[in-house]
Amino acid sequence: MKKVFTVLFATSIAASIIACGGAETKDKTVVASVTTDISADPNYKKGLDLVAKSDCLTCHKINEKSTGPAYNEVAAKYAGAADSTITRLAGKIIAGGSGVWGAIPMTPHPQVSQADAEQMVKYILLLKNS
Repeated sequence: MKKVFTVLFATSIAASIIACGGAETKDKTVVASVTTDISADPNYKKGLDLVAKSDCLTCHKINEKSTGPAYNEVAAKYAGAADSTITRLAGKIIAGGSGVWGAIPMTPHPQVSQADAEQMVKYILLLKNS
């Protein structure tokens, strides 16, 4: 039933696009949001560098669950996060945590500064659609 609904939904979307004059749109904001290059965001490069220098990738991957959740799942869960959420998530990087993503706890990283942890969170949140 779920597959039938998905096919019907996708078909109706495609029909709507064709009926409205094809895939082109006059609404530039829609096109811009679809083609935004996240690597142009300064938070992307800074956060990527910090993550690459850390042991984060031992337990996390961008697009698939490993020991910890995939970064794109974290980004989707906290999409549109306020500064307070970024601060809280950075605190979890530093202090560790458990329970949100299952029984396996995240190890603490006390050597990471608050500023660096926040930068890492900002990078991760950019990966929502990757």
